[in-house]
Amino acid sequence: MKEKEYLWWEKEVIYQIYPRSFKDSDGDGIGDLRGIIEKLDYLKDLGVKGVWISPIFPSPMADFGYDVSDYTGIHPMFGNMDDFDALLKAVHKKGLKLILDLVPNHSSNEHPWFLESRKSRDNPKRDWYIWKDPAEDGGPPNNWMSVFGGSAWEFDELSGQYYYHAFLKEQPDLNWRNPDVQNAIFDAMRFWLDKGVDGFRVDVMWHMIKDEHFRNNPPNPDFKEGMSSYNKVIPTYSTDQDEVHDIVEKMRKVIEEYEERLLIGEIYLPIDKLVKYYGHENNGAHLPFNFQLLELAWDAERINRAINEYEGALPENGWPNWVLGNHDNSRIASRIGKEQARVAAMMLLTLRGTPTIYYGDELGMENVAIPEDKIKDPQALNEPGVGRSRDPERTPMLWDDTQNAGFSTAEPWLPVSQDFKELNVKRHWDKDGSMLQLHRKLLKIRAEEPALHIGDYEPVFTEKNLLSYIRKHENDRFLVILNLGNTELNFTPSFKWSGIIMLSTHPEMEGKEVRDEIKIAGNLGLLIKLDNNENIR
Repeated sequence: MKEKEYLWWEKEVIYQIYPRSFKDSDGDGIGDLRGIIEKLDYLKDLGVKGVWISPIFPSPMADFGYDVSDYTGIHPMFGNMDDFDALLKAVHKKGLKLILDLVPNHSSNEHPWFLESRKSRDNPKRDWYIWKDPAEDGGPPNNWMSVFGGSAWEFDELSGQYYYHAFLKEQPDLNWRNPDVQNAIFDAMRFWLDKGVDGFRVDVMWHMIKDEHFRNNPPNPDFKEGMSSYNKVIPTYSTDQDEVHDIVEKMRKVIEEYEERLLIGEIYLPIDKLVKYYGHENNGAHLPFNFQLLELAWDAERINRAINEYEGALPENGWPNWVLGNHDNSRIASRIGKEQARVAAMMLLTLRGTPTIYYGDELGMENVAIPEDKIKDPQALNEPGVGRSRDPERTPMLWDDTQNAGFSTAEPWLPVSQDFKELNVKRHWDKDGSMLQLHRKLLKIRAEEPALHIGDYEPVFTEKNLLSYIRKHENDRFLVILNLGNTELNFTPSFKWSGIIMLSTHPEMEGKEVRDEIKIAGNLGLLIKLDNNENIR
């Protein structure tokens, strides 16, 4: 039987850039496209392939680009279209791929479509957004809540109706039941695909269709004071409607008009619901983002169950993926500690499927404490004391030990981590035992070994804080042993084995021969090439 031919995104690693914070080329304190061009050699040498850039489109920046006012332009803050074309050309010249962030669920309230829609109830674009009459008491049409706090309905004095916004009031939701809206966004996708971009990460994909009857969401019995008001209700009718899969399938058809382009979906849902976004016969998103490692407690038995549940729930030919960090969640080194972040990196880059690395995680960057007067995130500002700020995980990349960590010659838009003199790319690139060196080694061996980038996954042993599995392809087998705690444990599988430690979170162990039952120190991760003459089953 002919072996499956794997696409680039099935074999390679994706790297997320938050463009405001990656590299500033023009001295205004904000990262830009030319800054990314400057650092493409770093990404190539690191060993990643897909470069995903958070939104760079024109925007009033109410939510830092996730409020788009023009789907086919470039915000002057990041450069212009010539800069984008230069970036795309440079990315491809270096053998990399460029993935854009598409924000189709909502636009800015300053988008020309919404300005037209708001003019009158009979405007041709009125139905491009979700407008509803007040409830009988004059209040919002239903009890749906904004992710950023408060009611998801904003009253418009001019027309006497409310419009729906799942996020900020400056981010009105588009009406995806309207074919004209669908075609407008599909045309915007084609604009970028025609230029040569290699795919899209689709923002809040599971929000895109709402219940057509606009029924009240059920109350959340677990809601407690001190939680964000979004948690007052369970979003049964405002998210994850069955009809959304028809929309995702249409997006995939647009992608399929071009060769080897990628469709990623941002979806925060349980596994049984998440896997539906692969679509019927895999005609949905290529990679519905799997955020389990972002959300689960750092516990070996729970993570093992989650991996096995995910592997078992994947549709036939559905390709897995894993994410440890992004622009909306606390950095992995802050969530589980610096030592365990190294173990997590080994897990991310040895599990079956496509990994996504968030910029700076390869260096071991942690959350940066942001003084109250410097908070920029609307999620925090909208609900002071309740809404969690996402600023700490969005701070500037640490390039070297010069002013502002080499990010900018001006004061950066968010404070730079105070440890940049010690923790930076220049210092840690070749530093023995550094997190960056560990990533470089992991990415190199992952690229060289089919067992690690396309091989099968087989769970081996989980007990207490130990998690272990095998990756295998043809005659090659790798044993991964991860201690997710800080105390020494015995690895005692039910079979005989032997091999050589190829990589370790404690590099002094690399090259050693090991076999059978061994002691695994706290915070230790091992990648072991098994001897071919050992029959482990």
